[in-house]
Amino acid sequence: MLADRRADYAEMCFAEGDYPAAADLMRDAVLLVPLWAAGQFRLGEMLEAAGRIAEAVEAWHIAIRLDPEDRLGASLKLALAGAVAPAPPPAHFVEMLFDQYAEDFEEALVDRLDYRVPELIDAALKRSGQPSFRRVADLGCGTGLMGERLRDRTALLEGFDISAEMLKRAEAKGIYDRLEKADLNDFLPEGGAYDLVTAADVFMYLGPIDRIVTTAGEMLRRHGLLAFSVERHDGPEDFILRPSRRYAHCRSYVERLLGTNGFLIGTMEEAVIRQDRGQPVEGLIVVTQKS
Repeated sequence: MLADRRADYAEMCFAEGDYPAAADLMRDAVLLVPLWAAGQFRLGEMLEAAGRIAEAVEAWHIAIRLDPEDRLGASLKLALAGAVAPAPPPAHFVEMLFDQYAEDFEEALVDRLDYRVPELIDAALKRSGQPSFRRVADLGCGTGLMGERLRDRTALLEGFDISAEMLKRAEAKGIYDRLEKADLNDFLPEGGAYDLVTAADVFMYLGPIDRIVTTAGEMLRRHGLLAFSVERHDGPEDFILRPSRRYAHCRSYVERLLGTNGFLIGTMEEAVIRQDRGQPVEGLIVVTQKS
């Protein structure tokens, strides 16, 4: 109870902008509950806001030791602080993030953040000249926003997502012929089976996308299409981790990966794909064909 009170006071100070006091109070709280991984993670955030980066890094390392599955994404905070090299986000972090987000996902994303990726991919696909598809795989299908746009011109529509809560909401819409829980970092689908693979707003949660692009190529029939989005940055790095804990990818990196995996780029269009904290997020909408 004492730890809870100190953590509450810490949050009050943090909300008022008194970050040093918030960090000190939260440190007192975690000293009372030494196995509290979430407390250590939040302590790291408060120390970061107070400009005490070395102490924040220590707190995030402790959070990972207490929770090796890293469900809070402390490793991403360490990467942003320059303490470790950027790496794919922990699978349990992504799963928990979207399980928690599922209930108001569409309202938050579409209504408040002006999320446009399914609309933009759908328009790019229509311009590709293929009016319909026999079998489609929607990677990171979420609640089915991309699937809703594909259903009327797809004979067999399958969705894959790491979040069970997202899949429940997709299933309730009745638009998918099959849904499967899957981690795209070690995804082993049926090869050569699909005419179209989509990944709407997915690759920004993977970091390096070499493996998933190779997997998508293996999934597609000859001349099949891969349609996806990325958040864009202008290099020179292949990809960077942003404070949002999403990755942005360089156009040249995407082009190189597609060429290496035997894709012919049909379109790669720059577009605003959402808003984030009142600022437009620039992205790339890509439609490419397996040669």
